[in-house]
Formats: sequence, structure tokens, C-alpha cells
Amino acid sequence: MKLLLVGGAGHVGRLITPYLKRQHALRVLDLNSPSDPDVEFVHGSVLDPDAIRRALGGIDAFVWLAMRNGQGGTVTTQDVETIISNYDLNTKALHLFLYLAQEAGVKRGVYTSSMSVHYRNRTFYPAEDTVPLDSPSVYGLSKGLGEQICAYFARWFGMDILGLRLSGPRNRADYLAQRRDPRPADDGTFVYPLDEEDMANAYLGAIKALGSGPRFDSVYVVGDETGREHDLSKVERLIGWNPTAHRLLDG
Repeated sequence: MKLLLVGGAGHVGRLITPYLKRQHALRVLDLNSPSDPDVEFVHGSVLDPDAIRRALGGIDAFVWLAMRNGQGGTVTTQDVETIISNYDLNTKALHLFLYLAQEAGVKRGVYTSSMSVHYRNRTFYPAEDTVPLDSPSVYGLSKGLGEQICAYFARWFGMDILGLRLSGPRNRADYLAQRRDPRPADDGTFVYPLDEEDMANAYLGAIKALGSGPRFDSVYVVGDETGREHDLSKVERLIGWNPTAHRLLDG
């Protein structure tokens, strides 16, 4: 399958590219070059309709990875630049991209959401559909609005989109270090680190699950293998995913 990684030169895109490349042909749309020089690259902004149209040619499905100014799920700290940049990218650019994608016949994709769509001081996260999108941060708020935009395009334009609510994406070394020495974040909350390969497998599972018809659905993708704080039954049911990188701690 030919995939368009929108914002694929960013943190998550760099981590998952080597894994996705083993199974799919990749193209990246970004203002920065991808880390892998062999990956096809279209230079451009996700706010530029001409760049989007160029990038969509010959594509089977997309992976939306664009983000800016990530914030945790407990803060209300914001300023004018943070507000403008998050809304520009997480709502306006997403809406523009999805409109042009379906116009080009590309109706399947994966939306990178965040556990920051939720207030993060909960002790347990039950089924995804029962936990409110109640983030205090402008980042989490706008990512939650992005989920609603995806649902809008599924409902009215027949698109099939799966959203992955990521938590703490890390490269392998940082994942292992954090698991061996777990510490709370600056706001006192504990963020489960998510290993790069576990994360890539979630994207691969979501991509494989596309094609069942018009829908938008979202799942937790969290490195909480015991289910102590997150009910991961839905992500296992929909895309066959569960975290396995914790096994490396025994090595």
C-alpha cells in the first residue's frame, strides 16, 4: 500500500518510519525532510492546498502525524502563539487535508490523536467512548476537536478513519530507561512510555483494519500492558494490538 505520512518528519514519524517501510511504500509531506533519505518527500505545509494535492497523487491511505506545541493533560497554560498554532494545525489544516483527500479519492487513514484529549489526573480510563474529551490544555482540546472533524468526514463524506490516542511516544533507549526508573512528569502525573516498535505496530494494525466502511473510531495506544490504568480491550479488538516491549526489560 502507498501511504502518505502527513507531518512524517516529526518525532512520531521518525520513530515509526523504519517499521512502516518494511510493509508499505511511503511518501512524506512536511516542511522538513524525513530522517530516511530513501523515503519519497513532498516539501510543503499542511495549510497549503497545492502541496496537499501534489502529495495525494497515487496514494492509497494516509497517516496524519502533524502536531505542534504538545501539552500535557493537566495544564491550562497557554499564550497567543500556542493557541493559534494548535488550532491552525489540529483543526484548520486537518479539515482542509481531509476535504482534499476525499476529493482525490483517498478515503482511508489513521489520525494521530493523544491521551491528552482527556484530563490526565484520572486513576483509571475505562472504555474510550465513556471517558469525556475534557482536556484542560489547548493542545488536548484541539486534538479532541480533530477527532470530531474526522467523525464529520466519516459521516458526511464516507471516510474510514481510525484515531490512535497515543501516550508518551519514546525511542527504544528512552523507553527502557524510563521503565527501569519510572518517575512522574513535572505536573506530578505518571505518563506510561510507549516504545517505538509497539507504537509502529499500532499504526500497522490500524492501517490493516481500514476498509470496513465509513466510520471514525478511536482507541488508546498506551504502554500499560497490565491494564492497571487503561482498558485496552477495544484496541485489541479493533486492530489486534497490545504492548509487548516490556518483555525487553527481562533481557
